[in-house]
Amino acid sequence: MDGTTTAVSTPVPRRDDGTPLALICGGGTIPPVVAAAVAARGRRVVVFALRGWADPAFVADHAHHWIALGQVGRFFRLVEAEGCRDVAFIGTLLRPALRDIRLDWMTLRLLPRVIGFFRGGDDRLLSGVGALLEERGLRLVGAHEVAPEILMPAGQATRRAPSERDRADIARSIEVLAAMGPLDVGQAVVVADGYVVAVEAAEGTDAVLERVAALRTSGRLKTRPGIGVLVKTPKRGQDRRFDLPTIGPRTIEGVAAAGLAGLAIAAGGAIVAEPGDTVRLADRRNLFMLGFDESVP
Repeated sequence: MDGTTTAVSTPVPRRDDGTPLALICGGGTIPPVVAAAVAARGRRVVVFALRGWADPAFVADHAHHWIALGQVGRFFRLVEAEGCRDVAFIGTLLRPALRDIRLDWMTLRLLPRVIGFFRGGDDRLLSGVGALLEERGLRLVGAHEVAPEILMPAGQATRRAPSERDRADIARSIEVLAAMGPLDVGQAVVVADGYVVAVEAAEGTDAVLERVAALRTSGRLKTRPGIGVLVKTPKRGQDRRFDLPTIGPRTIEGVAAAGLAGLAIAAGGAIVAEPGDTVRLADRRNLFMLGFDESVP
């Protein structure tokens, strides 16, 4: 990554026993990055592409199978035939409604448990899915474990550095996110001059930034442009094999449109899509981008 970043101090364990990696893929730019990183290490990747989400152009470049949400039995049959033991989830996927899931016979047998997974936040849903995989002898791994280079490094990544006011807003944001974490609410917050402007819930970070931009346009946000930060970090106690916070060029454009000074991301706890392009765009927009130590309260 460009700039003055430093490596994350905590090592990421490798979990590679020589078998292919089953990569369950949603949408977005991260799945191709992860697949390429794993393949570069000499490990075969088998893509299990979620219909309606995964990019067909990316999928076509790899050994792959298309699966629909709810085809649990089909997935288990295919992953066994491919000889995979490790499974990773990556990519965009909105929380589905039960009516949108295609139920095969195995899913029908598991339906009471699946319904239970939906009675709670995303952490409950995803951890329930992970438990099903591990009951079948599969090992659920985080994408960051098999491709650690996708993680945000520690330190300042851009030419612009955060000001003392920015750092105070970052500290305030971390406090807010720490309080939100046990409630399974979101992974991002916007704070401007000590004022909590917006918190992320189900709408996602892009929509949060659009909302902040609208607040500025309407005059509801009184701070002048160039004040305020976006901070993203995993929820406390989050299962990091799923749904790590992610940023990329689109995030940078959103931060600029919202009139913020920059963004801070948990070092080693968030994914950066297209890191070179992301940093260069932040420099062009005169924003700071910082990887902070998650252990700082």
